[in-house]
Amino acid sequence: MWSRSKQTVLVVDDAPENIDVLGGILGKLDKVKAAINGEKALKIAFATPPDIILLDVMMPGMDGYEVCGKLQEDPRTKRIPVIFVTAKGEIEDERHGFDIGAVDYITKPVSPPIVQARVRAQLALYDQNRTLESKVQQRTAELNKSRLEIIRRLGRAAEFKDNETGMHVIRMSHYSRIIAKAIGMHDTEADMLLNAAPMHDIGKIGIPDKVLLKPGELDENEWDLMRKHPEFGANIIGEHDSELLQMARTVALTHHEKWNGKGYPHGLGGEDIPLVGRIVAIADVFDALTTERPYKEAWAVEKAFALIKEEAGEHFYSSLVCAFLEQKPVILEIKEKYAETSAITIAEMHAMGVQLI
Repeated sequence: MWSRSKQTVLVVDDAPENIDVLGGILGKLDKVKAAINGEKALKIAFATPPDIILLDVMMPGMDGYEVCGKLQEDPRTKRIPVIFVTAKGEIEDERHGFDIGAVDYITKPVSPPIVQARVRAQLALYDQNRTLESKVQQRTAELNKSRLEIIRRLGRAAEFKDNETGMHVIRMSHYSRIIAKAIGMHDTEADMLLNAAPMHDIGKIGIPDKVLLKPGELDENEWDLMRKHPEFGANIIGEHDSELLQMARTVALTHHEKWNGKGYPHGLGGEDIPLVGRIVAIADVFDALTTERPYKEAWAVEKAFALIKEEAGEHFYSSLVCAFLEQKPVILEIKEKYAETSAITIAEMHAMGVQLI
């Protein structure tokens, strides 16, 4: 007797008597479902994926090989072990079955001990693989969380260095996600941009205070130095396999490039500028315009919106400007919610990516 809890076996065979035989062999040990053709088997498997499938090969309409192929193509069922149970016992038949994804091959007439032993072995392996996959996913989530924490803390470090505030980072990050969503970017990627955007000015850590915090206008030499902060930021973040860090690096390096090719640090133009850099450029400029700084007063929002519109096709990508302007009510909600004078709890600051160090 098996010491594990019951699992679901899907038996697929066009002959009811064969289903009865396999059900009798496994029924006391597992929960058995049955399908008399390939179409019904796929419907059951996609709706409530079983733990293992015993699949006949020779069936009218869709044969077992085709069913197995479709199971392998679908992410919901591709990992479910499939054992072919068939009278086709030639070596080439077995090879073909393994080639398309089956884990085992049992020939008819079946031997009850063999069926039980092989089903038990494949279920044990399947359980082991699922446990391992769960641990890998957990570890990956922990690594992603650590990377995100590093990004947030480095972003916070840049804020201490600069004369900007954590609220600027929160607002422009949300503006970036709003634009991304407005142009149809997938939720996952838009959320990644929300978390990568705070790193846009991390390179300012490398700018001397006498330049970065100068209350007046910068001279040409000082501007030449200031224009290096995107490359400093890219170097600080470095090259990584993490998609989040890759995006953060791209944002840091390209958010001062202009659609007309007159930006910096590399003078990229048009679609040579990565999309996330083009998005953050609008979000960053709008928030900079509408925020008071030591060297300037805050612009009225209508004046800032007008400038963004005027710069479509010059500084900014026109389609993104249209998306940004269409989201004006949501943009203003974010601006009000995270205004410099608004009260915000520590928990909310953590939730929005501002870490207190």
